[in-house]
Amino acid sequence: MSWEALVRWREHQRGRVVFTNGVFDLLHPGHVDILVGARTCGDALVVGLNSDASVRRLKGPERPVRTEAERAYLLASLEAVDAVAVFEQDTPLELVTALRPDVIVKGGDYSPETVVGAAEVRARGGDVVIVPLTPGHSTTSTIERLRGR
Repeated sequence: MSWEALVRWREHQRGRVVFTNGVFDLLHPGHVDILVGARTCGDALVVGLNSDASVRRLKGPERPVRTEAERAYLLASLEAVDAVAVFEQDTPLELVTALRPDVIVKGGDYSPETVVGAAEVRARGGDVVIVPLTPGHSTTSTIERLRGR
């Protein structure tokens, strides 16, 4: 969904809108656990997806493995996800500001103090939720195993 379409969609949502974000390069059980956990925090879940260019800046030239279109398609097909929007920036702060979610959710490798957009969500009376990580699942470790390392 474009940012403009997302903002229009948001204006018509009843209930609590939840936001999470990430690369979601090779979808694995840990990703699904975070998405399902996020969805239980409200009535609609929006996923902010790092663009291919932002993934390369953050993770290096060999990433992402899947294109942003492929990653967005996979995320949008999940029952827990109501909308997906790609962001070009290194952080989702501008998208969070535009969307105005009621809840922001991140995985257990974050603390409430390190979640980008947490202050903006809390300033409007919203919540910040940390979902515990699923042990043994990460895209980086999956890629390393596939490469035989």
